Amino acid sequence: MSNRALGKGLEQLFSNERIDFDKFEKTIVEDAKEKSDIVEIPLTEIRSNPYQPRKEFDEESLQEFADSIKEHGVIQPVIVKKSIKGYELIAGERRTRASKMAGKETIPAIIRDFDDDEMMEIALIENIQRENLNPIEEAEALSKIIEKNNLTQESASKKFGKSRSYITNILGLLKLPDKTKKYVTEGKISMGHARVLSKLTDEEKINYLADLIIENGLSVRDIEKLASDNGTIKKVRRTPIINPRFSIYESLMREKIGSKIKIKNKKIEIPFDSEKDLERIIEILGMGVDSE
Repeated sequence: MSNRALGKGLEQLFSNERIDFDKFEKTIVEDAKEKSDIVEIPLTEIRSNPYQPRKEFDEESLQEFADSIKEHGVIQPVIVKKSIKGYELIAGERRTRASKMAGKETIPAIIRDFDDDEMMEIALIENIQRENLNPIEEAEALSKIIEKNNLTQESASKKFGKSRSYITNILGLLKLPDKTKKYVTEGKISMGHARVLSKLTDEEKINYLADLIIENGLSVRDIEKLASDNGTIKKVRRTPIINPRFSIYESLMREKIGSKIKIKNKKIEIPFDSEKDLERIIEILGMGVDSE
């Protein structure tokens, strides 16, 4: 494919009212097929796109993909760029990872000479379009695309086929503290939870609520109720999480000692009525005290 055709392919991504990565990739593949330009290259010579926005990969999903590759092979070639040592991936990260898992030694590839800016855009768009990103990764990718192409949120919503509110909400996640972002990335709190938290301004309170969501399994509605109209959080009492086995231990110790024992906050509380009662408990525990 000529440089002119390459440029035209990339222009198509942004000149159309809606970005269509599948169509863009199909154009490259069809052109390569016409020129018998698809080659098998060793998987050991391929390294990830340095601009790959996706950090987390679902191992179970990759294994299913790998099983399919074992049976049917790689249907769609990956796109790579020749580098000083081997090749850099432009598109096809999951296909490459799954092929390695499937025990393949080579993968069908199309070699193209994209520059660094083009590689970044292609990697970001491929992941956004194919919904392989977690909310934080998607927000970061969208932010880079919007900034680099000087898009408004309105035009970005049209180009990616998302509602304006979706674009606004997901970009808002980038304002979250790092600790809460990590929870979102790990899937410990949902996009809905994160959206509510992102509208607050106090980092300490955001992190506190994020912990509360995880510890107590609070719903999005619960979190909305805890936030006031002006973005501050009403005081809430953290409900302690009680280990169900503690009740068993309390019952066993009550039978042994005869007092209403409580286990909480990593402490054992043994109440007594008088000094004589305390001496009784100490004797039961085998901790006799010698008299003077």
